[in-house]
Amino acid sequence: MGGFFGIVSKRSCSTDLFYGTDYHSHLGTKRGGMVTIDEGIFHRSIHNIQNTYFRTKFNDELGKFKGKYGLGVISDTDSQPIVVNSHLGRFAIVTVGRINNIAELEKECLEKNQQFTELSSGTTNPTELVALMITQGTDFVDGIKNVFKRIKGSCSMLVLTEDGIIAARDFYGRTPIVVGKNDDGYAVAMESHSYINLDYVTERFVGPGEIIKITPLGITQLLAPNDTMQICSFLWIYYGFPCVDYEGINSEEVRYKGGYEMGLIDDVEADFVSAIPDSGIGMALGYAAGKGIPYQRGVAKYTPTWSRSFMPINQEEREHVAKMKLLPNRAVLSGKRAVFCDDSIVRGTQLKDNVKMLYEYGAKEVHVRISCPPLLCGCNYLNFTASKNEMELITRRVIKELEGDSAKNLDRYMDETSKEYANMVEVLRKHLGVDSLKFNTLGTIEKAIGLPKDRICTHCFDGTSRGE
Repeated sequence: MGGFFGIVSKRSCSTDLFYGTDYHSHLGTKRGGMVTIDEGIFHRSIHNIQNTYFRTKFNDELGKFKGKYGLGVISDTDSQPIVVNSHLGRFAIVTVGRINNIAELEKECLEKNQQFTELSSGTTNPTELVALMITQGTDFVDGIKNVFKRIKGSCSMLVLTEDGIIAARDFYGRTPIVVGKNDDGYAVAMESHSYINLDYVTERFVGPGEIIKITPLGITQLLAPNDTMQICSFLWIYYGFPCVDYEGINSEEVRYKGGYEMGLIDDVEADFVSAIPDSGIGMALGYAAGKGIPYQRGVAKYTPTWSRSFMPINQEEREHVAKMKLLPNRAVLSGKRAVFCDDSIVRGTQLKDNVKMLYEYGAKEVHVRISCPPLLCGCNYLNFTASKNEMELITRRVIKELEGDSAKNLDRYMDETSKEYANMVEVLRKHLGVDSLKFNTLGTIEKAIGLPKDRICTHCFDGTSRGE
């Protein structure tokens, strides 16, 4: 997916910009970029970070990023930031989202005699496309409204100008933007934990479709937020770092509550609960409290050198990363009945390999508990995984096996009280080779997050969403 970070300060911003951007590294591993502005001059660098860390690429360059205002981005899609000179003036831009009608919009721009220069792997750079659409407006607000109106998918952005940063959250608020404040100025970010160690405190959350301008003097609202919000529920379930707050709701607390609710009602007999780290830890801790059994680390993740396993594009490499980063603890597992909590099941290959490893290292029983409902629909709004179609979801392959058609009776497979749902879970259990398998319900997820159903996007679980 990706994440961005910006600084508007009364002093040099390069150090805060460097560390704040780096704190978004859990969201992507393809490209990293930074840009600052000083006396009208933009200082920009973009690096490939697929085989290294953001810090290693930019640490030796910090001296070049002069100025008090700047943007940074971690991207899993395109090279950014983009720097543009237009009738609106010079500006730099970073984006996060997914544009599904990019070919149509590209054609419209070309027909208006606009041109594309930042080709990503021979294709149009989505961030450059957004920049060109902004320049079609009479001012920045008009241009950003044009983006919101025309794109299908989602797009949040930060725009760096000579006098500050314009922050615009996706029209339906599918991705978050939060503003932090300290004595010197402001930080604006996707992830609120990114500025904690930089001594900023959260000032406000940007609303869906809201546009604000940030200068050293304060925050000005340029466009009021929408009444409709569809923030992605999967941010709390998987993506968010444990310290992150979205809409003022902490991701670790949501995971804990989901695990606690499942632990209260689960009738399995087990000696301890563990997690598939890291995103399963919060749920496992909550499950332990609800169930009244110990939490132990049956597996541990070797963190220094391994990225999140959804990120490598190649499936074989994903499976290799997933295997190599997890280390089983035979002393904890041997002869024990263990519950293992994980965030989700996408393709099923990683979890199946993990389960095999647990049995090989002596586990007597393995019971898997998933913090969300089964994933039944691909995401149309964010670039969450490298999946190209819904048949990469193991649930759809199971439905095809049971029905002969991966979309037949789909609504029944979304209903946790139906026989179709029970049949699907049983086939999944056999595929994984575990003693039992259970998923949290959508109702539990909504309760744990604490927002009304019509304020969160649950498309990947039940196919519903408001807006395009």
